[in-house]
Amino acid sequence: MTRLLVVAVAALAFATAAHAQDYPKRPVTMIVPFAAGGTSDVIARVVAEEMAKSLGQPIVIENVAGAGGSTALTRAARAEPDGYIIAIGNAGTSAATYTIYPKLPFTPDSFAPIAMVAKTFGIVALRKDFPAKNLQEFIAYAKKNPGKINLGHAGIGSSNFLICKSFEQAAGVEVTLVGYRGAAPALTDAIGGQIDGVCDAAASVSQAIDDKLVKGVVVGSTVRLATLPELPTSAEAGLPEFEAQGWNGLFAPKGTPPAIIAKLNAAAKSAVESDAVKKRFRDLSTVAPDANEHMPEVLQQLVTRDVEKYRKLLEEKK
Repeated sequence: MTRLLVVAVAALAFATAAHAQDYPKRPVTMIVPFAAGGTSDVIARVVAEEMAKSLGQPIVIENVAGAGGSTALTRAARAEPDGYIIAIGNAGTSAATYTIYPKLPFTPDSFAPIAMVAKTFGIVALRKDFPAKNLQEFIAYAKKNPGKINLGHAGIGSSNFLICKSFEQAAGVEVTLVGYRGAAPALTDAIGGQIDGVCDAAASVSQAIDDKLVKGVVVGSTVRLATLPELPTSAEAGLPEFEAQGWNGLFAPKGTPPAIIAKLNAAAKSAVESDAVKKRFRDLSTVAPDANEHMPEVLQQLVTRDVEKYRKLLEEKK
């Protein structure tokens, strides 16, 4: 019996290795937890296009909006762990969500980290005719009108939602947060004046600021962005406590063979180091991971850190 078991295990290992060796044999689906046009979606499409060149197969983007990304990650967690369905996540969908939605059908252990692919920077931007001209005027206005200012975000649990919550806490203000199915529809309403502003990542809001469709008041970063050189950092604007530097990472369902994870990791590393992605990221005010940040373990450490970080932030606000 023992000998049969050893033979069976060896056969399974051989089959898994053979499967990984010829992976991928068909297109790969990358699930994006938000509507098209937002930060995660834009980054996913830029990275997927380059990854496909390394893998020799197309990567098809599937937008699955709803419940701050948990609808999409439920689908990803339940997928066959064969490398043909992966997902892009961020600090909201892959860390804060466990505090916001404590009865999720998945946990951090439901996913195998592949690689961090981007670092993002959070911005607070207002409709162009909002009476405040800068951050301090905005905070003063918010304190005089508690709950009357409404800021849009990409849904409860999204990284944009966390930008809003971090800003609220740092500024000591009370605003009404309005959730959308993605960053793009929230920004559209801010441009149209239906809401007062948005909490968003530079990747999706910088062009609208540059075109003067909305006015940026602060970036939660320690350095100014090259694409928005006139937008002050939180310290320069008088609110150094506001920190909104985020990340995007790729995940596979738990149980995906290590050899397939390694292939996907290599493709992601090659993508973010390519001139095409570097140029696009510069245009998006987004930064690629450093040379020592490509490994799956680094992404796992970010998830573990941010689960605790946002548990504290969100529980303090309850």
